Amino acid sequence: MSLITRTTEAEKAIEDVSNVIETLCGVVEQETALVHAGKVRMAAGLGPTKAELAGELLARGDRLKANAKFLLQSAPERCAALQRLQERFRAALQKNMVVLATAHAVSEGIVRRLSGDLARKASPQVYGATGRTTAPDPKHGRPLAISRKL
Repeated sequence: MSLITRTTEAEKAIEDVSNVIETLCGVVEQETALVHAGKVRMAAGLGPTKAELAGELLARGDRLKANAKFLLQSAPERCAALQRLQERFRAALQKNMVVLATAHAVSEGIVRRLSGDLARKASPQVYGATGRTTAPDPKHGRPLAISRKL
C-alpha cells in the first residue's frame, strides 16, 4: 500500500475509486432490474463482474483509508463528492438486497408448495379417527430433486 504525498496523486486516487464505484453501482442496478423483471439467469451472469469490481473497490478503498488524513486536507471537495457517490451506491445496494431477498422468498415458497403438493399426491387419501382426511406423513414423503444450476 503506497503512501499518497501529492495533491494530484490524491485526486487521481479518489477519481479511480469513484470510477470503480460508478461502474459497480451500474452493475448492481442492472442486476436489480434483471431480477425484478424475472430474468434471474441473466442476472446471475453479472456475478463474476460484480465480484471482480468489488475486489478492486476493496483494494483501492484500503489505499484511501490508509491516506484518509492527507486526502481530506488536500482534496476536501473530491472527498465530499466521493461521499455522495458512496451514499448513492449504498442506496443501490440496499434496493438490490431487497429485490434479491424477495426473489429468494418467492422461489422458496414455490418449492415448498410444490413439495407439499407432491407429498399430498403421493400419500393415500384416507380418513382418520375424526372422520377427516389425514395430512401426509412428512417421514414418508419423497425427496424433491432440484437443479441449482441456472
